[in-house]
Amino acid sequence: MGLTHEIIKQKLTEKFGDAILNWDEQFGFLSVETAKEINLKVLQFLYDDETFAFKFMTDLTAVHYPNQVGKELAVVYHLHNLAANVRLRYKVFTSIENTDVYTASQLFSAANWMERETFDFFGINFVGHPNLKRVLNVDEMDYFPMRKEFPLEDQTRIDKDDEMFGRGGTLGYGREKAIGGTIAEDEKPNEGSEVL
Repeated sequence: MGLTHEIIKQKLTEKFGDAILNWDEQFGFLSVETAKEINLKVLQFLYDDETFAFKFMTDLTAVHYPNQVGKELAVVYHLHNLAANVRLRYKVFTSIENTDVYTASQLFSAANWMERETFDFFGINFVGHPNLKRVLNVDEMDYFPMRKEFPLEDQTRIDKDDEMFGRGGTLGYGREKAIGGTIAEDEKPNEGSEVL
């Protein structure tokens, strides 16, 4: 008998009970959510338990949900049991005012860099990380670019018009220009020339 979603749910519920806040299964991918205060206990259990053996961390990232007051930031771990070829998504949520989440870098070596990248772009403070600092953005940056805290681009800007990039448009550039619904004079074919 292989490792199934039902076995994962049963064993995690037996171990952590009410600390399991949510289960979700989409496209055959099981997700579990717990409180951020026990993330290391859950990760250690998933790693050590012989039935689970989630010893490979595929990814660690964050998601910003600006409308979820008190749970604006989610830290998402993607774990993989290589022998059974079973994957699990594990989530913990934190508020944007207190972004402290315990580091998993002592358990998964890959978490070291992934946590630094997540800190760099989302501002998650991984408590206990050996060298938590920005890896791609400059140290002087005082914001986190992947948070949804910035207005969307002004769609009326003419320098972003497709016509500027040779894809037609409304400003009168390129082969597609139209004046009052007719082809402009310089675009009309010469008499006797072939229309393409």
